[in-house]
Amino acid sequence: MTNKSSARDLAYIAVFAALIIVLAFVAIPVGAAGVPIVLQNAAVILAGLVLGGKRGFLTAALFLGLGLLGLPVLAGGRSTLAALSGVSVGYLVGYLVSATVAGAIAYQGLRLRGAGRVGMFILAGAVALLMQYTCGAIGFMLRADMDLAAAVAAQGPFVLFDSIKVAVAIIIALAVHKAFPNNLKA
Repeated sequence: MTNKSSARDLAYIAVFAALIIVLAFVAIPVGAAGVPIVLQNAAVILAGLVLGGKRGFLTAALFLGLGLLGLPVLAGGRSTLAALSGVSVGYLVGYLVSATVAGAIAYQGLRLRGAGRVGMFILAGAVALLMQYTCGAIGFMLRADMDLAAAVAAQGPFVLFDSIKVAVAIIIALAVHKAFPNNLKA
């Protein structure tokens, strides 16, 4: 890897980490419980779709690392450090996994054209979201002493909204790769 590509990679990672952090503060309250719908989880998947698995992972690691330093990088202005002891810890792990998985699958799809590429990006987004939910459910089970059924059910109200957000992320990622076909490849 050349110095130029290393600097470019660092810039991409930093920009996407900043985007993820900014989108933590966009929250839409839902229902009487007041649990918000945030854009941050979709931005993590977008980072993987656009940057690939390795850089997507590094993006998620950077934003979570900044939170470990006490910066307010999560929804509600929380830091990663504050969230580690709560039920959302599974989602934090899920961010690392989902960015990596989304990028690995999507970058296999870059070899394809047309519907094949679109299909791979849809698969990448769906599997990445499933990884976030899986890790989130494990966090609920460990921190809230829920059984598997309750942990899965707790995520039910968010599936439709998250699916829509990931669909938008897929559209954006496909457009970015079309506009910059050779500039983002790892």
